[in-house]
Amino acid sequence: MLGRAKEYWFVLTADALAWFKDEQEQDQKYLLKLDNCKLKETESSLISFAKKYTFAIYNPSAKYVFKDHKQLDLSCDMQEDCDSWKASFLRAGVYPDKSDDEVEAGTSGEIGTLDPQLERQVETIRNLVDSYIGITSKIIGDQVPKIVMHMLVLNIKECISSELLPRLYSETNQEDLMEESKAEGQRREEMLRMYHSSKEALQIISDINTKTVSTPVPPPIETDQDFAVSTAPPPPRPASSRQPSARAPPPRP
Repeated sequence: MLGRAKEYWFVLTADALAWFKDEQEQDQKYLLKLDNCKLKETESSLISFAKKYTFAIYNPSAKYVFKDHKQLDLSCDMQEDCDSWKASFLRAGVYPDKSDDEVEAGTSGEIGTLDPQLERQVETIRNLVDSYIGITSKIIGDQVPKIVMHMLVLNIKECISSELLPRLYSETNQEDLMEESKAEGQRREEMLRMYHSSKEALQIISDINTKTVSTPVPPPIETDQDFAVSTAPPPPRPASSRQPSARAPPPRP
């Protein structure tokens, strides 16, 4: 756009061109309808566009195409991106201006033929070829490491079976190779002792479970009722009405 240049994320559809603040496509800045719009080559006077590939979109039937701007200047960093955008605009129905193209056909020749149908066919074939090349490159990139590892494993296996094993058997005694080391023997004995100890412990636990007689647990005491404990002294015993009998005096001598 004349007077200023900003970077936006553009999305081109079949009938409109929208640009957003970033790739998240949440903050839409503007939506430009492509009805009656044309495409033309341009050389922007902006300093930020000096080393970029530019083209413009304008509407010959309207005074302004975007707010108070007569044309919308777009730029790309690479020539391939610029050509791709032009082809995409052709598929969306935005064709180059014939008058400008006829004048500049002998010098620039960047847009190519004036037949829109032929341009769409060429672009379709180009997209199919690019897609096929991309799929083929992905398949090759996925299969080549697997094939390399497969060949490495096969070669190592063949080397071990044909060279390393015969050399190992010929230079060393086979009985020495199969002999158990002292450390492994001690470890094996420790594992056996642990196994027998665990087996004996399980047997003891099993005997205890089968021979132990258990009695049912008494029911719990209810603690909901409050028992009053009397702290008063016991009542006195009633007096007996029976008088003790008097003893007779002893006889005199």
